[in-house]
Parts: sequence; C-alpha cells; structure tokens
Amino acid sequence: MESGALQPSLYTVKAIFILDNDGNRLLSKYYDPELYPSMKEQKNFEKNVFNKTHKTDNEITFLEGMTIVYKSSIDLFFYVVGSAQENELMLMAVLNCLFESLNQILRKNVERRSLLDNMDGVFLVVDEIVDGGVILESDPQQVVEKVNFKADDNPLSEQSVAQHITEKLALTTNVLQSAKEQIKWSILK
Repeated sequence: MESGALQPSLYTVKAIFILDNDGNRLLSKYYDPELYPSMKEQKNFEKNVFNKTHKTDNEITFLEGMTIVYKSSIDLFFYVVGSAQENELMLMAVLNCLFESLNQILRKNVERRSLLDNMDGVFLVVDEIVDGGVILESDPQQVVEKVNFKADDNPLSEQSVAQHITEKLALTTNVLQSAKEQIKWSILK
C-alpha cells in the first residue's frame, strides 16, 4: 500500500447546507472543524457553491477540493459536501434521504416558508441522517419514524414540549398554593 493513499474513514460528510433561491443560508452543519473554521469562510464557500450551481441542472460539482452533490426544489437548494476522494453515490444517498425525509415531514411542500416554519424538525432530520460527519441513516422512512413525525400528526416540537412543561409547572404551582391555603386555614382555626 502506498504511503500517500487515503485510509478509509466513516467521516464521509464534510457539510450539509440548505440555501434559499438568493443563496442565503437557511441551515448549515459543518462536520470538519478544519474545513472552514469561521462563519465568514463558511458563508463565502456557500456563496461560491451557490454561484456555481444555481443555474445548472447537474447534480454534482467539484469546487475548492470538495465533492458537492446538490438538488433544488422550488426556492431551495440542498447541498451535501464531501472530500474530493469521496464516493459521490454515498453523498447522493445522504442528499436523497434528506430531501425525501423533508418531503414527508413537510407534506410534499418542500419550499422556503414551510421549511422555516418547521425548522426544529429539519434539524432533527439532519441529525438523524449524519452525526459528526458519519452517515447514520439513508432510508427516509426510518428517519421520519425516528424523529417521530407522522403524516397525520403534528410534530412534537421543542415549543410543544416547553408548553407541556410550563403547563405542568403551573398545575404544580396551583396545587402547592392550594395546599398552603388549606394548611394556613387549618392552623388559624
């Protein structure tokens, strides 16, 4: 084996990002801290990628030593980035899983407004597919099941969890207040 050959690695994905049709970032996750360490470098990279890809019908490009697979839908652009030596089919499997999972969660309404309204679910989907650059899942159905989204149900969002906790705290406070009142009246009698 030649000393310059790359060793196989589970760290397949360098970044995932979603841009709107103006090239503005809606979501981004960078898994290699050495790739683009600052926010400014990340945004410059995303702008370069967008400028190269937004008017083409291709699904793959190479830029700045990176393999980039991408897909567009209405007013969104989805990107999965890997190293120059990365298998494009692996990256494409991640991209397709991301898109199909979001398609199910957003009820076939994969567009900017819907994506922004369901951002908590979008982050959950990305985290179920890739963790730290390692591909965890490439089956959209499994991803949707794991993030607990059903076609007929509303997603369990952080806000609904927070509301549930707030309601429980309010109920507990009311019970404690009532108990204090009963103790106070029983002592005063």
